Amino acid sequence: MFLLGGAVLRITWTDVYLRYVKQGLRPFLIAAGLLLVVAAAMTLVYEVRDIVRHRGYPAHDDGHGHGRSGQLVGWLLLLPALALLAITPPALGADTAARSGSALATVGESETAFSPLPPGDPVKLTLIEYGYRAVFDGGRTLRGRQVQLTGFIATGPDGRPILARIMLACCAADGIPIKIGLRGDVPDLAPDTWVRATGQWIPHTVKDPVNDSEIPYLEVAAWLKIDPPANQYD
Repeated sequence: MFLLGGAVLRITWTDVYLRYVKQGLRPFLIAAGLLLVVAAAMTLVYEVRDIVRHRGYPAHDDGHGHGRSGQLVGWLLLLPALALLAITPPALGADTAARSGSALATVGESETAFSPLPPGDPVKLTLIEYGYRAVFDGGRTLRGRQVQLTGFIATGPDGRPILARIMLACCAADGIPIKIGLRGDVPDLAPDTWVRATGQWIPHTVKDPVNDSEIPYLEVAAWLKIDPPANQYD
């Protein structure tokens, strides 16, 4: 329990926990790790007291041989601790985007008008913000504006590069992609390469063959290859 709690605290001290859960869950991970460490320390104290009290007698054995097997089962808690310490899984990327339908299918058409974009070009938007405005508002607030989007390269329904990013509701197990098609100066890069693309909205969409949702497009004027961000999920 001590090692498992320590492993949880270690990954939350760095950015590794972002490979598993959303950024907002960090306080809960810290609380869970501390609870495990405190519980392990209290258990150790009680065990030492019990050994001292029953010195010379076999402890935790009811005469049927359960004591040793119970201790061995307890050591299985080492497995998730070692996994957290030794294995850092890659973030979900282009493969997930190719196999999963776009997140825009999970939202119905909005009845509330989207607010205007802030002044100054280019405007930095997340892929989901751009997708909502492009699909559910018909690009009304995007017309004539330069926007900047950050994501990784994936393969679109037509085999051409698209920009994508994985959205999490809670953890990586429920990750779904948001996909933005690209026209114009399209980056010719390998899948999972991160880029920052600047361009304008164009009134063009295609259907995602996985879940029949709309994939909006961006006319790319310029792009820059970047390092993957610490938090690769939206």
